[in-house]
Amino acid sequence: MRRYILAGLVLAVLTTLIVLLSGSLGLDVENVALLGAALGGALGLVPDRSPAQRAGAFGVGFAAAWLGYLLRAAALPDTTAGIAVAVLVVLALCVAVAVATGGRIPLWATLLGAAALVGAYEPVFAADPTTFVSASATSAASVLLAAGAGYLATSLLGPQVAAERERERERERDQQPADPHAALFGPDGGAAEAALPTPEPAPEPAHEPAAAPATAPYAADAAYARRDDEPHREGPAPFLTLQPRPEA
Repeated sequence: MRRYILAGLVLAVLTTLIVLLSGSLGLDVENVALLGAALGGALGLVPDRSPAQRAGAFGVGFAAAWLGYLLRAAALPDTTAGIAVAVLVVLALCVAVAVATGGRIPLWATLLGAAALVGAYEPVFAADPTTFVSASATSAASVLLAAGAGYLATSLLGPQVAAERERERERERDQQPADPHAALFGPDGGAAEAALPTPEPAPEPAHEPAAAPATAPYAADAAYARRDDEPHREGPAPFLTLQPRPEA
């Protein structure tokens, strides 16, 4: 917290001194002091890429915005269509540089640079476009001086901000309540793979040989089968029925 207070005090003192000394420097800083200090402070606070890369990206966006005003002053009509074409060119340049460098020149920093020049010079250009060369140089120098003060005051806080955000994320993860269903259900609500053991396949039953089908009795055996109500006698052929003797 003390670093934040120190950075704020340095930023306030530097910006105030720049405004007080702007008359002797021949610059119109008082109108853009807060704009430049705020954009420069944001450029220094964001812990994305190195300080040199952030400053270079800011310069690229600043130059792209200046080129857009050059097109408006030299070639484009002072109409809505002309302004739209200039805006398209500026943004296309910022995106092309970010893509060509693989993100090493961050896009957000180039947009900050473009916004710095537009915020400082747009009212002057709208009042008198014919003084582009001299007026754009004065506005650019004024806003760059204020932005430089803001960047110097806050650039050392970038690593501190990144470390604090990481600690906050760790505390949030530690404070999250434990999920009682975590053992049975996955994060998406589906059943976890290791929740239940996989059942083993049942052993196949042993195959017993099929019993031989009962054979039907022969026709002769069926013909000579003894019935219980028929008379019969004991002998070698006990199953032959006694034929009745014919009467004389």
